[in-house]
Amino acid sequence: MENRLLTQFNNVIRTQWAFTQTKIPYEPLIPKQLFELAYHTTNSVGMRNIFLKQSANETKEGSQTIFYSNTKKFTFIEALDDGLRLTKYFPEGTTGDKLLNEVKPKLEKRKISFSSQDNELKSQILKIILVERKLDECANYVMLNEINRKVYFTIGDARESAAVVPMFMEAEGSSLVQLALNKWMTNVQTLDQEKPFPDNLVPGLLKNLMQIKKWVLNLVDTVLDK
Repeated sequence: MENRLLTQFNNVIRTQWAFTQTKIPYEPLIPKQLFELAYHTTNSVGMRNIFLKQSANETKEGSQTIFYSNTKKFTFIEALDDGLRLTKYFPEGTTGDKLLNEVKPKLEKRKISFSSQDNELKSQILKIILVERKLDECANYVMLNEINRKVYFTIGDARESAAVVPMFMEAEGSSLVQLALNKWMTNVQTLDQEKPFPDNLVPGLLKNLMQIKKWVLNLVDTVLDK
């Protein structure tokens, strides 16, 4: 299905809109780690992820992601060879100040905090952010009326990714999250896998995905900022 927001971003936003930009060096992290932290720090329940490309090598550049906010602004995150670049594009009459005043300081603080954690905790945090990304991917598929097979497997990826993270499974409320994901996997499995996700199921699934996303965001925030 056509991703109109992504087409608009590539054809109009990147060349015609005002923007605010900043770059953060990777050290002492590797590109994948800082990219994932930036993904989470930029993200919110009011954000929709419309594009994600990941580098095949965790220590190399190449990862990119694009968020679209409920305030009609776009945030483009790029892993370059000399650091992570974040660009906020905003419509006339608004600003991209939040990127510099809130996101950048928080990300820099989290970069230092994350670097001081042991490898096991780092691994668990990144795995929970993977669940966060899978929820975003599923929500985007649903809003694009993608085929049921894609929706089904993305819900499954979120559930299975969460199941192997002790910190996730031991957190209060995790059983309800897994029950909700299981319920939707069962529901979507009964549909014709090659047909678009039904319009009448969109509000219910999106509501559940946003509830779960809020829970996951809070979980990661608590661990990163303690």
